[in-house]
Amino acid sequence: MNSFYDRLGIKTVINAADSYTMIGGSIMPQEVIQAMIEASRNFVSLEELHLAVGARIAELTRNEAAVVTSGAAAGLTVSVAACMTLNEPSRAIELPRTEGLRGEVLIFGNQRNGFLKSVDLTGARIVELNEQGPDTAKQLEEAIHDQTACLLYFDTIGYALSDLSLEHIIRICKARGVPVIVDAAAQLPPVENLWRYTEMGADMVIFSGGKTLRGPQSSGFIVGKLAYIEACRLFIGARESIGRPMKVGKEELAGILAAIERYVGLDSGLVKEAHDRLAQSLCDQLSEAGIQAALTYPGPTGQDYSLVRVDCSALSLRSDEFAEKLWSGTPSILIPSPSDPDTFTLNPLHIQEQEAVIIVNRLKEILSENA
Repeated sequence: MNSFYDRLGIKTVINAADSYTMIGGSIMPQEVIQAMIEASRNFVSLEELHLAVGARIAELTRNEAAVVTSGAAAGLTVSVAACMTLNEPSRAIELPRTEGLRGEVLIFGNQRNGFLKSVDLTGARIVELNEQGPDTAKQLEEAIHDQTACLLYFDTIGYALSDLSLEHIIRICKARGVPVIVDAAAQLPPVENLWRYTEMGADMVIFSGGKTLRGPQSSGFIVGKLAYIEACRLFIGARESIGRPMKVGKEELAGILAAIERYVGLDSGLVKEAHDRLAQSLCDQLSEAGIQAALTYPGPTGQDYSLVRVDCSALSLRSDEFAEKLWSGTPSILIPSPSDPDTFTLNPLHIQEQEAVIIVNRLKEILSENA
């Protein structure tokens, strides 16, 4: 029993979906919790702590520099604002007023999403580019002018471009002096992504701290070129800027650093093997219960791990009905929203072995109740 949630009358959730913000991101390991507890015991210069933590994260992720933000969405605001003001304090305090600044952000049309509200906070105007056709590169070249602050690229399988690679985009922008920001919030694993994008030439890359890294949910960080990261620092901490409501506490700074230190120190091969074993165990248990299931790749946004695909075409319920009944039970079990009435997915990323047994038993109960 969890006395805190019990006192509030709130059911806990088994996460068979992903590192969703709506259910708390992830579960922090003990070393992250301990780091946050230790950081909470003293007052400290937040500016000094930001610089020290950023320097250590840069070292761990093989980047020139890094800065911590209050989540990946805040990283969008901060990184775009940095491109607009270029480390000039007098300009930074003016946002979201953009007079005299580069105020346009380029984005490909199929990558438009709700997180762009974070960019709106800067006052920048978003310019959409066509993502398909033989003239995509030419269109990008022609869209760049003296008002272009940056290009923002969301790297996830749902937003992939058909005719232009990220490498090609970076080459075009670099030749014209336009920085490229990559939103890679959920792109772990593999661990190499922490430095792959910047080695490719991206100027800044944004990661979430509260997903696979298992840091504080309200944390994120930006890695990249020193000049741009220094410009980002005008929008963090206690400074007067549009970033003031997005300040990061000393506890979150300690927690995200501990999470990254832990993550880069893991044997990624062993982690993947353990994940695949659990996924296969789920498949085997479901098969024994008469439910067809198989491993499928990659992860929800292209990450390097397996999912469990459940075939319910021969069962008594549609996939959305399974999802609703799993969620309404006790404990609640969340799965990814099904897109096909005949299949649904279980994501083992945050499932414990004992929870796998609960999931299988609950599915058996649902089938028995609806036979």
